[in-house]
Amino acid sequence: MPALTGVHHVSLTVTDVDRSVPWYERVLGFTEFERVDGGEGALRKVLLRGPGIGIVLALVQHPVSDRVGFDESHPGLDHLSFSVPDEKSLDDWAERLTEHGVTFSPVTAEHTSTGAAVVVFRDPDGIQLELWAAAPS
Repeated sequence: MPALTGVHHVSLTVTDVDRSVPWYERVLGFTEFERVDGGEGALRKVLLRGPGIGIVLALVQHPVSDRVGFDESHPGLDHLSFSVPDEKSLDDWAERLTEHGVTFSPVTAEHTSTGAAVVVFRDPDGIQLELWAAAPS
């Protein structure tokens, strides 16, 4: 079997890159490093790099869309989860989310069999995002 060497990027469809990019920069600390902007009525895409992680997040605004909003119950993306070092980090993230007016779940034990804890919240388009702290080893 051919090898997979990692995840290069994740692309999320958004309704307005000019609204979403600053949110991902301000709230999650991503940094824009490339923009493809065909202008009014064309595909717009912004590539962001996450702090401390190698993942690239592409936010894509399609020129025409009849989609109303994100719904994880439809085929496609359910949610995007970011790892954090420990449960204390989830408390720190909860403070940061509060500072930026982001509604989020309480820190919860998501998978009691693994002991992991999570915080769940949504971006401006309602895309579900999660912060995941694995159980201490």
